[in-house]
Amino acid sequence: MRKLQVQGVHHITITGADRQSSIDFWEGVLGMPFIFDQPNLDNPDEGHLYFDPGDGRLITIFTNEKRTPVHDRTPTDPGCVHHLAFNVSHATFAQAVERLDERGIRHSGVKDRGFMDSIYFKDPLGLLIELASYRFEPPRGSSHAEVMIEAHRIRVAAGDYNIAEKHLADAIELIVRRSQQTLSDSRAPADPYA
Repeated sequence: MRKLQVQGVHHITITGADRQSSIDFWEGVLGMPFIFDQPNLDNPDEGHLYFDPGDGRLITIFTNEKRTPVHDRTPTDPGCVHHLAFNVSHATFAQAVERLDERGIRHSGVKDRGFMDSIYFKDPLGLLIELASYRFEPPRGSSHAEVMIEAHRIRVAAGDYNIAEKHLADAIELIVRRSQQTLSDSRAPADPYA
């Protein structure tokens, strides 16, 4: 038996309401360029809109002009999508509360997640959206996931409840030590002020 090894998210497709409300939210609120438009090839009564969330991957929306936005929370039953999280820069995150407030969009306020900060709000159809901003940059040649797994191991070994910035800093130091050579005889901390 062998795995079907995935290599990232190709796209996520959401059932939307009408075409214009979809464009207004995904591009007009979240800034995702509207890059492609065609019929839903499996349902001729629907459109299929494509947006770039910023990493070259795709968010696609099935639209139907007979559907109107429903502002209820989307189901959170087992098997349902709880929320979609989108990465934003620290600069954008710092403006998120103000920019959501300007539009009258209700939100959670900033949530401290230890390794990142988050803000939650609903799209016009009730889907929970998260804006997430990492508190760290991975070392050159590494990914956020590599830092997270090392920070997790450090957190567990320390008996701490959740990942905090100290675990991230130690994980980054560990990854650099493993991946970057040095001409020094020792990689140990030193005190040049002694």
